Amino acid sequence: MSENSMSSADVSNVSNVSKANIAVNRFGYGARANELELAKSDPKQWIKSQLQAISFTDNLPDSNEILVEFANYQQQKKQQKKQQNKQLTNQMSMENNDASSIPKVSKLFARKALRDMSANSLQQAINSDHSVSWRLLDFFSNHFSVTANGRLMVGLAATLEREAIAPHLLGNFSDMLLAVEQHPAMLVYLNNEKSFGPNSRMAKKHKKGLNENLAREIMELHTLGVDGGYNQQDVVELAKGITGWSVKKPTKDKGAGFVFRAYGHEPGTRTLLGKRYAPQGMNQGKKMLGDIAKHPATAKHICYKLAHHFVEETPSASLLNKMETTWHRTDGNIKQVMFSLFDADESWQPSAQKFKTPREFVISTYRGLAPKKLNSKVLLNVLTSLGQQPFNAGSPAGYSDEVDDWLGPNALMARIDWATMISGSRGRINSEKIMKLSLGSSVSELTYNAVLRAESRQMSLTLLLMSPEFQRR
Repeated sequence: MSENSMSSADVSNVSNVSKANIAVNRFGYGARANELELAKSDPKQWIKSQLQAISFTDNLPDSNEILVEFANYQQQKKQQKKQQNKQLTNQMSMENNDASSIPKVSKLFARKALRDMSANSLQQAINSDHSVSWRLLDFFSNHFSVTANGRLMVGLAATLEREAIAPHLLGNFSDMLLAVEQHPAMLVYLNNEKSFGPNSRMAKKHKKGLNENLAREIMELHTLGVDGGYNQQDVVELAKGITGWSVKKPTKDKGAGFVFRAYGHEPGTRTLLGKRYAPQGMNQGKKMLGDIAKHPATAKHICYKLAHHFVEETPSASLLNKMETTWHRTDGNIKQVMFSLFDADESWQPSAQKFKTPREFVISTYRGLAPKKLNSKVLLNVLTSLGQQPFNAGSPAGYSDEVDDWLGPNALMARIDWATMISGSRGRINSEKIMKLSLGSSVSELTYNAVLRAESRQMSLTLLLMSPEFQRR
């Protein structure tokens, strides 16, 4: 148990006013409007009611549209190259030919799709009446991290959370896992569409090979964890089990999205973690994933990450035990596991346990300030300057959730600069009112006096945003 963990008796003595602040700021993305008041009567029930399904009803491109557009882009590039070769042969100038603009226009489409989807998620998290759900979505989006690197991934990256994670956010982890691993963004990001069984028809005909990237990250990051009891042979067996899991080519295949290519699948029986899986084509890999999702090591790994993210850096053994027990009882139902976390006394320590990541800082700031209009470009630029640009972690491990990785001098100076800038743009805002709506009575006398006695409105708001009470949750 961590040093700061409390007994049930200690927690019962924490007032509902304090618990409301914990509910809104520790588990949600910070208070907006009258949320602190709403949470006072029954903080735990308020959090549970916050877990609502997330749906995206905008008209932004989906992964199928991205794949079709990319196929057209590739065809246009080929046509352009033919034209260029023809012009070179005829010694013609390229100055009057506008074919070179075709790939440029297509690149702009992908970048715009990434920008619009990233900004849309931020705006909804800021304006939502159930921000706990958005924090949970962001958790799993980072857990199944993909980076917008390369022309196709720039377009695809932001579709993963919308199409594979959000629909299963409150359901069983096994369903989310399968949806994620079969999604074009994950398949392309970790090169599984280029993975072929060594004894498959494709490998024999074209000398293609096995790619272990997706299988390795499934076991190390997505499910069992680095200490989950698997070995290199298990990685190879899973990699073979999901060979043939690929992405449709709109110019050749009907439709777009996931496709199973039998000619690339490794034939034969697989043995994973001591269990044998009969040759059943695509279903072989599905069954392997299903069993991994239900493995005790997966329950331990995901429950730890959830507790570490929502509660504290070193979650207590008793909290983890409660969550894992629920995981096994409910077949990995995410909503019920989260209910166990919310119900546990260990989650309600009155002192702040986590330092906000840049995304948490920005979202909670805007929720507190409640601007009438949000500028998408400004939102994305500030996250980039603070070091957490959406879909740019650069690693399947995602952005760090460790406090030390966001507490460096440069990182803190960037926060101060942004807090000063946004404070200067808010005009005659009442910092005392914002402090009351965002933090209630949880502020210390030192912070309260510093905010009220500041020499200017800008300095007053800057001090509030950079206070320990606002920076931590």
